[in-house]
Amino acid sequence: MQAKKNPETTPSTPNTPLAGFRVLDMSRVLAGPWTGQILADLGAEVIKVERPQTGDDTRQWGPPFLDNQHGDDTESAYYLAANRGKKSITIDITQPEGQALIRQLAGKVDVLVENFKVGGLEKYGLDYPSLQPLNPQLVYCSITGFGQTGPYARRPGYDFLIQAMGGLMSITGQPDGSPGAEPVKVGVAITDLVTGLYAAIAIQGALLERVQSGLGQHIDLALLDTSAAILANQATNYLVGHQVPRRLGNAHPNIVPYQAFATADGHIIIAVGNDKQFANLCRLLGIPELATDPRANTNPQRVKHREFVIEQLAPAMQQHTSEALLSACEQADVPCGPINTIEQTFDDPSILARGMRLSLQHPHNDDLQLPGNPIKMSRNQLVQNHPPPLLGQHTREVLRTLLDCDAETLQKLADKQVI
Repeated sequence: MQAKKNPETTPSTPNTPLAGFRVLDMSRVLAGPWTGQILADLGAEVIKVERPQTGDDTRQWGPPFLDNQHGDDTESAYYLAANRGKKSITIDITQPEGQALIRQLAGKVDVLVENFKVGGLEKYGLDYPSLQPLNPQLVYCSITGFGQTGPYARRPGYDFLIQAMGGLMSITGQPDGSPGAEPVKVGVAITDLVTGLYAAIAIQGALLERVQSGLGQHIDLALLDTSAAILANQATNYLVGHQVPRRLGNAHPNIVPYQAFATADGHIIIAVGNDKQFANLCRLLGIPELATDPRANTNPQRVKHREFVIEQLAPAMQQHTSEALLSACEQADVPCGPINTIEQTFDDPSILARGMRLSLQHPHNDDLQLPGNPIKMSRNQLVQNHPPPLLGQHTREVLRTLLDCDAETLQKLADKQVI
């Protein structure tokens, strides 16, 4: 059974999972735009609403900026990372005419995504209770730091803050007592990104439910909630085992050996997942007796005697180069890998073969390089050939097409700086 799609949408690429659905993306920075980009990749028509003149804050979050063949720096790498495949319209929602335009557009879309502070859109009459009567089928997704309810609802939330409050930094970094020991954030805004993923999942779930009910609903997503959810086994280690997890550097709390090791000329990752793999590792390192030692012959014993096991493995690893060890581990079915730089990652043969490095034609650059979407489907295609839009690039087109605004109306709105 198919979800009911917007009858006024004429999809440009029908062989996509979300062809025929339309999204109004009123978000900025990362979590909300990441949601919109995923939906655009899946084939939805995503209309990004931005402030006139300035647009999404991240357009100026640089350098680096796009190497602009036309001479001016206007598109930051940060903005380009989260806005592929969208249309950009500029509307000043602080003006009554701008609010009226958003209300009209809300009646023409399936989904609205916003990440204003709690109550931020209510004063403009653009919150869910205000828009729901105009479009009962609307799926309205709100993304905030702490959710629409709870003691922190009115607080602003930022990824770095959430990584700290949500427990992630308490398990990231070198162990206490070792050089450089302190809580460390993840190298990307992980709670923003994962909240964007959860939002895209929730939106598609709401669209599927709409098939049965005929109604939209309000989705309330909080970065702090997401941060708690993605603690996964670390959370259950505490909730079930009643032990507070601690920082282990690159080691794993439940598996040994599963960490980085120094070699004769660098570092590699060893990720042993079972006792057979451990025995193979010991054999290729020339210490087969370790695999039968009662302190190391099973994973629970290796976790219990972590320091002993690592003390036996580390010197043996340092007798070999990274290349030699990686080759030997591959042949022995021991999970391993190099520690690549981002440059090496995007030159990796697998990344290139699987389309994870895109080259797009942007209005300001003929070879815009972006990471691809990892989703691969057997029957449907994704849309990844449309670059992130220029500020307001599609304002007149969208208002003319969806709201039947004529040239005179559009000019009046422009003269009043509504658009």
